[in-house]
Amino acid sequence: MTDSPAQIRVLVVDDHPLMRRGIVGVLEEAPDILVVAEADDGFAAQEQYRQHRPDVTLMDLAMPRCGGIDAIQAIRKADPQACILALSTYAGDGQVQRALEAGACGYVLKSTLCAGVADTVRSALHGRRVLSPELAHVLNASRLEQLTPRERDVLTLVAKGRSNRGVAQELGIAEETVKSYLSNVLQKLQASDRTHAVVIALRRGILD
Repeated sequence: MTDSPAQIRVLVVDDHPLMRRGIVGVLEEAPDILVVAEADDGFAAQEQYRQHRPDVTLMDLAMPRCGGIDAIQAIRKADPQACILALSTYAGDGQVQRALEAGACGYVLKSTLCAGVADTVRSALHGRRVLSPELAHVLNASRLEQLTPRERDVLTLVAKGRSNRGVAQELGIAEETVKSYLSNVLQKLQASDRTHAVVIALRRGILD
């Protein structure tokens, strides 16, 4: 396909070759869209973005080596105007929130993507926040407070089996401060104990 000023230049990032080729195949049928590059992890995505400066990037979140959220943050730090759509098979409200906080302009479920991927790309380019209908419902229905980045750090270490003292040493904070963070986490997640909090956070996609 010949590049032209009218075409929307797209980078497709997904570690599953069949999924990636499926998305590319659908996009290639649209006369106003040109796939300029592909990548299979977050590090490759950053390099391809630097080389090609696409108008829109479709970014899978669950990838080896460097995941999509880290890649979104890195690309947006280098180019605050970058238009990146998060792609996932998971509809947990925590993961949706993390992707949007990282700078994604939308979040689309792979199960609903291919049929309307061209329109999704066009909408993102024109500045519209793109969310799969199921995800809009998840965000609107969720009344639970979001965890702060530090609260997520604490809960991540708890999920790895660290004691309060171990968390405090690793984060360089007081043990009493860790207890305070955990108290906030339990309240926000409506959890009965730290193990319950980890289970809820994994289910909602707050933790990977």
